[in-house]
Amino acid sequence: MNQHIKSVAGYEVLDSRGFPTVCAKVILNDGTTGIASVPSGASKGMFEAAELRDSNRNRYFSLGVKKAVDNINNIIAPALKGTSTCNQTTIDKIMIDTDGTSNKQKLGANATLAVSLAVARAAAKFLSIPLYRYLGGINAHKLPVPMMNILNGGVHANNNVDIQEFMIVPTGAKSFHEGLRWCSEIYHTLGVILKNKGLSTNVGDEGGYAPNLAADEEAIELILSAIQKAQYNVNQVKIALDAASSEWFNTENYTMPKRQKTFQTDELIEYWYNLCNKYPIVSIEDALGEQDWNGWETLTQALGEQVQLVGDDLFATNSARLNRGIKQNVANSILIKPNQIGTLTETLHTIETAKNAGYTTIISHRSGETEDTFIADIAIATNCAQIKSGAPCRSERVSKYNRLLMIENEINEPFFNQPQNKKSFAKKFAPVPIKNFSSAVNSYHHQSQNNLNTNTATNSSSTLLKRGFLVEV
Repeated sequence: MNQHIKSVAGYEVLDSRGFPTVCAKVILNDGTTGIASVPSGASKGMFEAAELRDSNRNRYFSLGVKKAVDNINNIIAPALKGTSTCNQTTIDKIMIDTDGTSNKQKLGANATLAVSLAVARAAAKFLSIPLYRYLGGINAHKLPVPMMNILNGGVHANNNVDIQEFMIVPTGAKSFHEGLRWCSEIYHTLGVILKNKGLSTNVGDEGGYAPNLAADEEAIELILSAIQKAQYNVNQVKIALDAASSEWFNTENYTMPKRQKTFQTDELIEYWYNLCNKYPIVSIEDALGEQDWNGWETLTQALGEQVQLVGDDLFATNSARLNRGIKQNVANSILIKPNQIGTLTETLHTIETAKNAGYTTIISHRSGETEDTFIADIAIATNCAQIKSGAPCRSERVSKYNRLLMIENEINEPFFNQPQNKKSFAKKFAPVPIKNFSSAVNSYHHQSQNNLNTNTATNSSSTLLKRGFLVEV
């Protein structure tokens, strides 16, 4: 009975933006304690589980989380008392059933997730095994590739850049610590370049630099210069983008809010198409809006064979939305943010669903983070292809990288994405130009729905394996 829950308590703590978030503590009968805190995003999709905030304008500008904390202390705690902490599925189901809503608006996903993660951490401590081993068993033995945000825009930065994240991906590195070193060196080199050009080296919410630029494309040019000046090349380090274009979408078109540039859906797809064929871009997240399913189908047809197309707002870590995407042949990758769904069990289920369909998985932080390193352990436990944790300059970001370094020392394994005795990941992922964008789009529009539903080539495991996002073990 020692592994059973004795008490659960919730607390209001601060995230990296200095606003409240939820922390939970689970204590077992033998005194074992598990503590977890949850992040909060500034760029939120409309299909995310509900983050419960107070309406008291006199506290934290109505952003307090006392209600969510009270739900932990007064509703969740009694419901879970006496339950075995080693039965994660049962515990999460109790919270889901107690909430009784489709998006956790009663208890708050920030309350349920904090408890869910704290329970898992307590169970791992009780069993005296690392958290990643408790979550993933003997199969937890591969490290993710860092997808490091080094220049910020969008709602994450007070500048004139609309694309939210410009990231580097060390595809040619042979280990996590080597890839992390490359990224850090390039990041700091970029800072020197910006300073020498008289541009701001202030940072955004996720630690990336946030200068004002003549055009969003200039950010890519600056990063390529930093890669070269740091003595690397584009066969070793690639570019990834997070457009966060749900922020741009209205009922008829897309308008970049800072530059006031407007696109129709096909025009925006062509914009990404041209950008990918001009620069060494291997991944684009939320290239289109979360409700633009027809556009996503066209985008996947046009770019799905050469670029990782990541659904964040589109899928919201929700297996039901992901299944729709799989059926419609939309995207080929999913961003995993546990606070979008609200429990560990549901998070792991979504990851499993994605992998079974041949989609790559990227575990991700949020812009409003805490020092909690849980996502690093999830990445290892589930062999996620990549991890997003921000720039190497703020402790709430660096803590995840440091946790992965410690795990790497424990398991002594190579990159998850680095095939052994094969050609480099980077060479496999070199963009293959599409000769005629308009023809590609037009031909796709004329496909029957039946053909669309049966065409799974872009999302097959074999295709992704060829591109280096999966590795045979």
